[in-house]
Amino acid sequence: MLNPQVLIVDDSKTIRSVISSELKKYSIDVTEAADGLQGLHYTRERHYDLVITDITMPGLDGYQLCTEIKKNPDTQSTPVIMLSSNERHEQIERGFEVGAAAYVTKNKARKDLLPYIREILNRAKLLRDKLVLVVDDSKYILNVVESGLTSAGFKVITARNGLEAFEMVSEVAPHLILSDINMPVMDGIKLCEKVQNHPGLSHIPFVIMSSGSDRRTMRELLHKGAAAFLVKPFNIDQLVITAEKLLSDHFQIILQQRELFKKERTLLMGSITSLIQALEARDSYTKGHSDTVSNLSVSIAKKLGLKESERERIAFAARLHDLGKIGIRDDILLKNGPLTDNEFAKIKEHPVLGADILSPIPSMEDIIPAVLHHHEKMNGTGYPHGLSGNKIPLWARIISTADVYDALTTDRPYKKAFTHQQTMEFIDNICPNELCPECVRAFQAVMQETTANCTS
Repeated sequence: MLNPQVLIVDDSKTIRSVISSELKKYSIDVTEAADGLQGLHYTRERHYDLVITDITMPGLDGYQLCTEIKKNPDTQSTPVIMLSSNERHEQIERGFEVGAAAYVTKNKARKDLLPYIREILNRAKLLRDKLVLVVDDSKYILNVVESGLTSAGFKVITARNGLEAFEMVSEVAPHLILSDINMPVMDGIKLCEKVQNHPGLSHIPFVIMSSGSDRRTMRELLHKGAAAFLVKPFNIDQLVITAEKLLSDHFQIILQQRELFKKERTLLMGSITSLIQALEARDSYTKGHSDTVSNLSVSIAKKLGLKESERERIAFAARLHDLGKIGIRDDILLKNGPLTDNEFAKIKEHPVLGADILSPIPSMEDIIPAVLHHHEKMNGTGYPHGLSGNKIPLWARIISTADVYDALTTDRPYKKAFTHQQTMEFIDNICPNELCPECVRAFQAVMQETTANCTS
């Protein structure tokens, strides 16, 4: 990844050198310009992630430099920090008027400058090229908002009503939605509701723009999941600040949650792997069974067209499908011969035991149904709940098909392994009474491809 690129513009070589030396400690690449004209020339030659400029300089001062940077479509999204010895309120205000992202006085630079630089660079990194959908039936509003957001560095797409917007977000999910309320075909309230109720879109921050100030409507939309409410006419800077804050906070939370999830998943996988290893160590006949069922389940899921994210969870669920057997006594689990009715009743408890082990773990919620129901049968004669047909979760039906194949093609204490051909015939015969026909067809296609690859 490329280092951040920062341009320092100051007619004091000493100040440039001090700032440059400090930034280089943090792997920031620095270019120095001795005055405003040279700085402006540099900004037109290459891209910078940030410009830090003095105000009082010969030729072109800092206010004029910032104005020129913001006028140029190629550089208007580049953040500028004003660095000045002037602490007068009107000078600070002028700095923000010409588009500065921050104004730092030189007597406070040692304490304040670096935090501002870090904040602006981190925000730019998070927000760079983020996609915003603007929805409004007013062409004028669309143009003004699009121009303001584009100049701030966002990518923008537009829609004229809620229905058009929903069709767009279903194809390309934006990072933020800004929507008017009163529109033809589908209004902003209905659009907000549909987005928030869609599992693949509900995470997108939704901002309502309206010319009305109806508090009841505001409360209703916030209740439906809107992240913020802007009353027209609003200052475009206000809109940009709102968008930046929402996306910064949103992405920071996502990053934090992702890191926490990774840590939790690593610890959890270690614990679960130890349990599976302990289970399979009890029975040499089933060593590697969980991995085999997992790999085959993923192949079936892929053939069924399931997304990669689902396949990853199915792989995890399949590895854990027999976890409950850790609670079955050895004299039953490892019995070398037919089981009595009471012993088989104990074996049939393992899906529930597995689900109980996983139920206290929030991140396992989606895979528990697959663990719990992988011994259900299409005709309703399976266990533990006697579910039938499509009432059996799809992941469980996939794992069940893979489980039957591996169980039949390996030696067990009570039987010798079937050949591949015998097993394929057996599975074909018990489908659709016991196994899901759709899953079996996918499984057969996987096996045909595997056989073809082995003989080619």
